[in-house]
Amino acid sequence: MIRNLRRTVRRAYRRTVDLSHPARSPLGTAVVNCVLYEDGARQQGACPAPEAVRRVRKSGDGFVWIGLHEPSVDEFAGLAELFGLHPLAVEDAVHAHQRPKLERYDDTLFAVFKTVRYVEHEELTATSEVVDTGELMVFTGSDFVITVRHGRHGSLGPLREALEADPEQLSKGPAAVLHAIADHVVDDYLAVADAVQNDIDAVETAVFSEHSSRNDAGRVYQLKRELLELKRAVTPLDRPLQALASQPLPLVAADIQPYFRDVADHLSRITEQITSFDALLDSILQAHLAQVTVAQNEDMRKITAWAAIIAVPTMVCGVYGMNFEHMPELRWTYGYPLVVGAMAAACFLLHRSFRRNGWL
Repeated sequence: MIRNLRRTVRRAYRRTVDLSHPARSPLGTAVVNCVLYEDGARQQGACPAPEAVRRVRKSGDGFVWIGLHEPSVDEFAGLAELFGLHPLAVEDAVHAHQRPKLERYDDTLFAVFKTVRYVEHEELTATSEVVDTGELMVFTGSDFVITVRHGRHGSLGPLREALEADPEQLSKGPAAVLHAIADHVVDDYLAVADAVQNDIDAVETAVFSEHSSRNDAGRVYQLKRELLELKRAVTPLDRPLQALASQPLPLVAADIQPYFRDVADHLSRITEQITSFDALLDSILQAHLAQVTVAQNEDMRKITAWAAIIAVPTMVCGVYGMNFEHMPELRWTYGYPLVVGAMAAACFLLHRSFRRNGWL
């Protein structure tokens, strides 16, 4: 009941975002938004990228934030030329499938984040998808931020609104946006890890219940596979965050680095949590396999006990079934009931002995 209540609360408070970007973007098929910020305030009105850059560089203040969703090479070529982006970084941003990393190209920082989303399901099965991943690339310069998103989740709309509600933080420039994105991504990791913990608790309860199913091994293995997907997104991000938090970088001011240290601390907590999840699932799987082995041993003992009981009348009947003319006791009047009684008594004693020893 508590698990279902948590799911209901998550669904109720999850902000729905329209991901059909071509229908809601007047700037083109890939550009979701292009906004000019000055003194931490959003400048109203439509502002194409070339015009925004011209205004920023003429005034020497502010920056432009451009958001894209799965751009093609041709769609990204104009922006790459406008901002002087490195071809290798542009290739990574367009084709995706990168590990989380941080690279510096002259005066531009290129960061790659893995976004994650928990896939809701009524009941965990051996084929359930638990973690869905995407990618988010961030180009950060002295007067611009370009975000490139891949996947059907990880929208930055709510994050942009939250930043615009805090002009003091936004006035710190592109580095503040980079920190907000990193913090947003890591917060999503934490939410997904908490949701995965609910699934682990459910599987653990099922495995150690009286009505445990032998199919639980498939559920545990599937959960381990999905946990590995989450681990691939979380673990490699540690080095980039440590670099942003401690190394001298021209675009990251000293007053921004403590914020990155806070994000790095949160990431360390999530990494430890995932490691403990993996160890716990290993223990659950081993316990389940041990339970299956014990159950199989009990079945074999029962089969062996019944085979031993049946062996007694089989032996007696086999002796008297031999076709010899001169056999003792063949002419007894009470021979048949005596033999049947002896077989019944022997079977009863064997059955009683096996039950006393826990075999039946």
